[in-house]
Amino acid sequence: MSPVATRRYLKTRSRFEVPLGNPADGFRLSEVISALSYALDLTEGQPMGHSVRACVVGMRLAHELGLAPDARSDLYYALLLKDAGCSSNAARLSQLFGADDHTLKHDHKLIDWTQLGPAAGYALRHAGGDGVLGRIGRVVRIAASAERIGREMIATRCERGADIVRMIGLAPATAMAIRNLDEHWDGRGHPLGLAGDRIPLFGRILGLAQTFEVFLAARGPSAAFEMLDRRSGRWFDPELVRAMRAFEGETAFWRILATAEPRTLVEAYEPGERVLEADEARVDQVAEAFAVVIDAKSPYTYHHSSGVADIASELGRRMGLDPVELRELRRAALLHDIGKLGVPNTILDKPGKLTEAEWAAMRLHPAFTHQILTRIARFRDLAEVAASHHERLDGAGYHRGLTGPQLSVPARILAAADVCEALQAERPYRGPLPWDEVMAIMGRLAGPALCPAVFEALRAAPLGRSDPGEKA
Repeated sequence: MSPVATRRYLKTRSRFEVPLGNPADGFRLSEVISALSYALDLTEGQPMGHSVRACVVGMRLAHELGLAPDARSDLYYALLLKDAGCSSNAARLSQLFGADDHTLKHDHKLIDWTQLGPAAGYALRHAGGDGVLGRIGRVVRIAASAERIGREMIATRCERGADIVRMIGLAPATAMAIRNLDEHWDGRGHPLGLAGDRIPLFGRILGLAQTFEVFLAARGPSAAFEMLDRRSGRWFDPELVRAMRAFEGETAFWRILATAEPRTLVEAYEPGERVLEADEARVDQVAEAFAVVIDAKSPYTYHHSSGVADIASELGRRMGLDPVELRELRRAALLHDIGKLGVPNTILDKPGKLTEAEWAAMRLHPAFTHQILTRIARFRDLAEVAASHHERLDGAGYHRGLTGPQLSVPARILAAADVCEALQAERPYRGPLPWDEVMAIMGRLAGPALCPAVFEALRAAPLGRSDPGEKA
């Protein structure tokens, strides 16, 4: 269904009215957040658009409940950012199972992990190890501490997600909803084991909308509603399940949810009375916050994005960029690795040499960066810079094989800043390198790969980590 047809459907429905804001009124914060949520979907092993579709489900439910505009606005951003803390447990989960964190997270959302049978079957299917005995041994080790580790990982995920919301400057109710995303009606959820009405309403809506959308995308509406019935009174508030049933028969709604461009659809559900604008300061906050999300994916990239941004900003000043160019360059640097959220930790944290297939997967991350950032109309130029951080002057880089004439000065600066920061950081296959060695390596790259003028600006004075031993 086309965007025009989708909006016409939403405007003309007689059973519910969705206040539609005018996207031409200004630069919406929701445009930025909904686009960047596609990166969170990658981290969770979900099809891109999962968070946006879960938001539509949750907001449709909120309308059925008659929530006021202010409340719906707070809920709206909680739904879009529900997975903001998801990268914080990726490395630990991958290490625990010895497996791909994306697959682990995707499949985990399709089981009732509070039941012993499904939980044990999940562990047996996904545990890595050498041979049958190795896998069984890993399952035994997981079982011995599963409850404690599971609670810890969810607590970290929820708290980090709430921190991201606070960094962006959103409402306390939005942060609280994300902190309570994984609580269950019967008290068997995590991290606090809250039960019933002790779970804030927004948290209950998030948990239901998230799980419903996963089943909807994987198995269709009938299976999703059957799942709600099975888990009503255990995972979910029975009153919310009954409210969902009120629009079960609206086939046009489910059809457009499955076929329309999700971001066109979710735009219509932002309360028209509370459309939040994205001024320059708020966009900077979002970029800084998502840099934290990106760097949390691996212990070896902790502070990488902010470090690259600091180096790139100083290089830009040394090379005479104006304030507007510097601001855009910093944003591009903060978000340049957002595509790495789509790379499994079995690759990101691998201590040995990558296989050909693993290297091919790694080389996709700038393409993911470009795909995500170009969804934001105002970020088109920024996306070009951010996605070019592995390109080389001689055309031997990736993902597009661009050559010198195709690379702007900001793109050249970002490429050098990325190499400079990475060489000073610890990696799974080596320790951090001192400044003199960093300069020697980069000096050999200046010309064929890196811009010589940028390299000259870089070596004028050391940039990067004051303590070369600080872990990335």
